[in-house]
Amino acid sequence: MSAQNERYERATFAGGCFWCMVKPFDKQPGIVKVESGYTGGHVANPTYEQVCSDTTGHIEAVQITFDPEVFSYEKLVDLYWQQIDPTDAGGQFADRGHSYTTAIFVHSEEQRRIAEQSKRRLGESGVFRKPIVTPILDAKPFYPAEDYHQGYYKTNPVRYQAYYVGSGRADFLKRHWKDSSREEQLRSRLTPIQFEVTQNNGTEPPFRNPFWDHKEEGVYVDIVSGEPLFSSLDKFDSGCGWPSFTKPLEGEQVTEHVDVSHNMIRTEVRSKDADSHLGHVFEDGPQPTGLRYCINSAALRFVPKDKLEEEGLGRFRSLFDK
Repeated sequence: MSAQNERYERATFAGGCFWCMVKPFDKQPGIVKVESGYTGGHVANPTYEQVCSDTTGHIEAVQITFDPEVFSYEKLVDLYWQQIDPTDAGGQFADRGHSYTTAIFVHSEEQRRIAEQSKRRLGESGVFRKPIVTPILDAKPFYPAEDYHQGYYKTNPVRYQAYYVGSGRADFLKRHWKDSSREEQLRSRLTPIQFEVTQNNGTEPPFRNPFWDHKEEGVYVDIVSGEPLFSSLDKFDSGCGWPSFTKPLEGEQVTEHVDVSHNMIRTEVRSKDADSHLGHVFEDGPQPTGLRYCINSAALRFVPKDKLEEEGLGRFRSLFDK
């Protein structure tokens, strides 16, 4: 075994439906593997149906293989709390019963010390009014779940997102884990519509926004962070009443997410760094991409081409010299 593999550790967390417990950890640096499975019970190699019957003693969990030199166990525990309702002893959100309860399964006395200290801090923080009931238990054999459960957020993104929202988890986490200081700071410098669009996934009125028919040459940046998003060279009149672009600027300037709100299935567009809601992308645009990035003006700030240098965006100046 290599020295690198020898330093890897395991963390095991139960937080209700394991579909929703993979993505938050999977995206962090230093995470080698996140596996869905069953643990805590008395039946070897249980099936999903057996575990759901609440007759095996098992609960759904994720086991994380991680590099503690890159992402510490303390950070993992802190992130874990932000995925669950630790005051609910009967299940999680829409899922009820023992198999959907929460628990931290520790693999060493050091993990136990960190987990207990973190649980105590959470209880004293005032984030929750009710007592923290998530138990801290010794790790037991972990049995991987069936293949179709693994990485569910990637293999079934539409169903995953519908479940994540429909179960009540998304709304609960948003309400309880707001960064109040950041929210206050943003409210102080954004207009009400800018805040509503970027922070609450709002939509401004069509044809009554600054950039829907704006034709000046330059770059559109995120109103929150200033990160460059779109070029006027890729803007076109789609007739929809919002700024429309055939593509973002080169590089990973925006991220795309499945959006199942309002009884529709759409692709949401967000800024990469600030995670601002920008709008949606549709497959009804002109060539060469065939895409229409339909973006709220309230999420954007415009930088004219002759101001790019002073705004630190000089690398885009050559686009307008062709």
